[in-house]
Amino acid sequence: MLISTILKDKGNTVETISDSMTLLEAAKVLDQKRIGAIVAVDDTGELCGVLSERDIVRRFARNGEKTGDMPVSQAMTRGVITADPAEDVDTCLGRMTDRRIRHLPVVDSGKLIGIISIGDLVKYKIDAVLAEAEAMEAYIRSG
Repeated sequence: MLISTILKDKGNTVETISDSMTLLEAAKVLDQKRIGAIVAVDDTGELCGVLSERDIVRRFARNGEKTGDMPVSQAMTRGVITADPAEDVDTCLGRMTDRRIRHLPVVDSGKLIGIISIGDLVKYKIDAVLAEAEAMEAYIRSG
């Protein structure tokens, strides 16, 4: 299955924040949206980083109370690893596992079109295995 299909199934709404927003403001967005990571964009709207709950916790552990006033740009992950909508699930799962990341922004021709989590991909894999098992069971019963 292709990443584009997963985006169609889950929806391709992608939340973004400004890289100049404070970490406290960003944490509130993560909490309100019930998400674990968010794409950061610069003043031109270009993808410039990903901010995860982990990034915030690390900054808080290092800097204490003053962390909330820091800009997202000081905590986000730069050099963002992305997925292409034409890639398959296994390729992206491998990339996420190798790089130890849990979220991949999906970019098509330089434009941000969605974000996938490792949970999205694992759900697809589980659903595929269950569907295959049901098909085998139906085949065995019919024959």
